[in-house]
Amino acid sequence: MNLTYKGLLLALLHVGIVSSLGVKLLYDRAYRPRVWIKSAPVDPNLPIRGRYLSLRIQVPAEGFQTRREFSPYQKDKDGKPLMVDFTVPNQCDLELRNGQLTAIANPQGEFWGVSIRQTNTGMMADVPSQTTYFLPEHAPDPSRLKPGEELWIEATIPRKGPPRPIRLGIKKDGVLTPLHID
Repeated sequence: MNLTYKGLLLALLHVGIVSSLGVKLLYDRAYRPRVWIKSAPVDPNLPIRGRYLSLRIQVPAEGFQTRREFSPYQKDKDGKPLMVDFTVPNQCDLELRNGQLTAIANPQGEFWGVSIRQTNTGMMADVPSQTTYFLPEHAPDPSRLKPGEELWIEATIPRKGPPRPIRLGIKKDGVLTPLHID
């Protein structure tokens, strides 16, 4: 076998590997559940990787406990330790419950560094994840919100791993409007 055939065989192998990933993602998009998730942008532009939104998702939380104790790292102006709320555990798994993505406390969970806050509707988890939405070069930055607006993502929920964003939306006055970013 000469070098031309070996090169073509290697190129076909690479095309097959990339195509299999594309087929898996298309299959997941067609057959895995989709859900709208409230999110918050983090670091919207890194020159090395292009324009994208790195998103922190905000979901209801179950099974977490908070405890107040003195922090060895945070001190008041007199140098005395401050009382701080700690979340136990700070790891979780994400599950669909009643059509809504929910953070379930798990000390060996897939997502770590979860911060929990109490709201008037219950406990909410801010899950720092690897959820990234890439933007076209000349599209306006959707993370610059007006007062009263919230950024949401529609995402496919895979069996394992972070949600895979499909599109963005803005929620204002209880109405979610998908964005058409071209």
